[in-house]
Amino acid sequence: MDDIARQARQGSVAAIIQVLNEKLADSGVRTRAMFADGVLQLLCEAATSEQLTQTTLVGQIRRILEAIAPRNIRRVNINSRIVREQQLLWLEEITRDPEGQLLWSEEIVLAQPNIFKQLAEAFQSEPAPKKTPPRNYPTSTATWGRKGNQFWLGIFGGASLVLVSLFAGWLLYEKFGPKQPAPVNRGPDRFVEAVRLAEQASAAGKTAQSSAQWLDLASKWEKAADLMNLVPASDPRYQTAQNRIAAYRQNSEKAQKEAQRRRSRN
Repeated sequence: MDDIARQARQGSVAAIIQVLNEKLADSGVRTRAMFADGVLQLLCEAATSEQLTQTTLVGQIRRILEAIAPRNIRRVNINSRIVREQQLLWLEEITRDPEGQLLWSEEIVLAQPNIFKQLAEAFQSEPAPKKTPPRNYPTSTATWGRKGNQFWLGIFGGASLVLVSLFAGWLLYEKFGPKQPAPVNRGPDRFVEAVRLAEQASAAGKTAQSSAQWLDLASKWEKAADLMNLVPASDPRYQTAQNRIAAYRQNSEKAQKEAQRRRSRN
């Protein structure tokens, strides 16, 4: 549980989902989530509308998330609907037709944790600084002073000559040397980033053992799906990206289920 809580505090969507589902299990509410455009999109599903009472459920989710204090997550959009068959592209569906898909939707802003609590957690995660052993100084201060002055004068004199030579060479190169064209900033290739992350998740899935490791895999697959979702329609790989969104999210949900199964065994 400590591993799951730690990953949730670090902003792992898969870990946040597991914590929410455990806390809301008695009310019969199940959640799914993804992080998009700086907002944690949360979908709450239950068998009846009574289980999804807006004021009650929003208050519960706010308390749970503020207790977790997930890093870099402040805005949360809570959506609710009657449970239905598994649908991998649920965010696209509710965005396209919110009135036909949802009972209600509400965005909340999480309160920031106490600054002293943040500092304490940061210091706990920082390794202790290494102690520098004391230096052994010469017993005769006068002798050391004379020799030290001569030594440093030689060092600074030689260094100054080198610096002057380098500076003169740099000026000549800047004036007469070849001019390089300014680099073109093409921005990150979301498709390539998503494929690289998916390959990492696929490789890690062959050796994953613990519940925490499977949660980390679920988070990687979800992130890969989010990156594919950012590929613009003008990109010739757009259709491939859309197909992989569904596959990656399916892998994320499988990893979440495996994490829950391994945790229940322990």
